Amino acid sequence: MPVAITGKSQVANINSYYDRTLLERATPLLLHSKFGQVRDIPKNNSDVIKFRKYSALSVATTPLTEGVTPNGSQLAVTDSYATIGNYGDYVTLTDKLKMETEDAVETEATQILAEQAALTLDTLTRDILVAGTTIQYAGAATARDEVTAAMKLSVSEIREAVRTMKNNKAKKLTAMVDASSGYATSPVDACYVGIIHPNASYDLKADSAFVPVEKYAGSVKGGVMAGEIGKLDEVRFIETTEAKVFEDAGVGAAVDVYATLIFGSNAYGVTRISGEAMKTIRKQLGSGGTSDPLDQRASIGWKATYVTKILDQLNMLRIEHGVTA
Repeated sequence: MPVAITGKSQVANINSYYDRTLLERATPLLLHSKFGQVRDIPKNNSDVIKFRKYSALSVATTPLTEGVTPNGSQLAVTDSYATIGNYGDYVTLTDKLKMETEDAVETEATQILAEQAALTLDTLTRDILVAGTTIQYAGAATARDEVTAAMKLSVSEIREAVRTMKNNKAKKLTAMVDASSGYATSPVDACYVGIIHPNASYDLKADSAFVPVEKYAGSVKGGVMAGEIGKLDEVRFIETTEAKVFEDAGVGAAVDVYATLIFGSNAYGVTRISGEAMKTIRKQLGSGGTSDPLDQRASIGWKATYVTKILDQLNMLRIEHGVTA
């Protein structure tokens, strides 16, 4: 299969003058990995991580008998494993393109690849999370293919989800991954967090119980989260166009079904290999040796190690619902 190459023919109007300020690309807000545990594997160890969970003990309601040692309890351990995957992509640039175009092609290519890398990892996380087993179907639906457009997200659906989370003993989040570092955490006020699509928030905002961020009373620990639009009941909502939509999955295979994810703490984990989480790789003209004898090709690419694992199905919930057309 031939290698895809970006040359002079792919960049229009090279010899024409134009404003050098390139149009800003529309990029989505990437949020799905911000609320998981980050547990990286040290380099030169393994590509498999083991997450371990100790189960709670049953209540001890039987009175002790004087002088008699009770049987005691035994700790129960559940181990779950995840295998890191390797992901990446690159673009190849020709010497002619680099010599003759007025664009800052290498800078643009690097930015485009960075956006692709971020969206790739966000999509990988999202697709794992929307496969969770704690599901709430809106309205009277009991399965995805029963959801109609009229079964929209509402305050009653959110309150039902909060009730389920509490009955599942899902603790509220008190920290999220700091976007500036990708691994450290920053504190947030105790809450459940919902990831919502703009088409779904359109319906939720119509409810008088919804509180937009500009009407929050008092200060919020850690500030307003990136993409946060408001809160309802005990859930703070962040909005992204990358929220999962199951296209044509509703009634009659003609209704898009939207997935609103609601998280408690320790619902899932994110793992990379330390030092190999994300790399930008540049190959300059002439670096190809005999495969590029005339120094005609350079390349820019990215490579990442990554995996997401659901750690507790009861600490997260997915509401499947319709939206207003």
